[in-house]
Amino acid sequence: MADRYDRAVTIYSPDGHLLQVEYAQEAVRRGSTAVGLRTNDCIVVGVEKRCSNPLFEERSMRKICMLDEHVVMTFAGLTADARVLISRAQAEAQSYRLNFERPVTVEYITRFMAQMKQNYTQSNGRRPFGLSCLMGGFDGDGKPRLFQTEPSGIYYEWSGNSTGRAGHTAREYMEKHAGELVDSMDEGTAVKHVVRTLMSGTTLNEHQLDVAVLRFNQPLRMIERPVLADHIETIRREIDAELKARQLANKL
Repeated sequence: MADRYDRAVTIYSPDGHLLQVEYAQEAVRRGSTAVGLRTNDCIVVGVEKRCSNPLFEERSMRKICMLDEHVVMTFAGLTADARVLISRAQAEAQSYRLNFERPVTVEYITRFMAQMKQNYTQSNGRRPFGLSCLMGGFDGDGKPRLFQTEPSGIYYEWSGNSTGRAGHTAREYMEKHAGELVDSMDEGTAVKHVVRTLMSGTTLNEHQLDVAVLRFNQPLRMIERPVLADHIETIRREIDAELKARQLANKL
């Protein structure tokens, strides 16, 4: 029956679903895992890298990018679709700065991107964008903000969230440790939580993930590989200790 209702994005199925939008959500669920965390004074984003071939030129495909000097974005889903959205969002941010003589707010650029996605669910001859975006940055008062947009065009604000193929598992970890994540005061602890969240769904090494930190009025800073390797080693020891503790508790 689905064949009758998924030939155009403007056709509803009898149970009220837009099947093309749901297919776009499936493309997100098959994409690389992405994580965003908002602390009191910084935004930390991380993303899984599927291609770790030593011959691959990393700069040719980055999944953490700047929309403006104070807004960072990462995503899960189709990279080609992301390239189009990123280009248009960057142009909108510069247009806003030119017209109003101040930087764009994080919610404004999120709403702009969500509106673009929603427009592509209402017109024939188009298909929805197959990606979910995590967008973080700072408003003029220095307050950090973190938003997520979905293929359907909806957006939410979070203190921390994940998306992608291991998004559900990563989100369960974040919900379980919500108190620690929200109270992450220092950058090192926040970076460690993001790495641990990415590792909750799969086994990764320092070459299979990217993590970046954005602070107010400072450029985006990528976390170096040796620092990621130290965090991964610490996390593995913690996971082993937790496993041994559970095994011991089960014996008692």
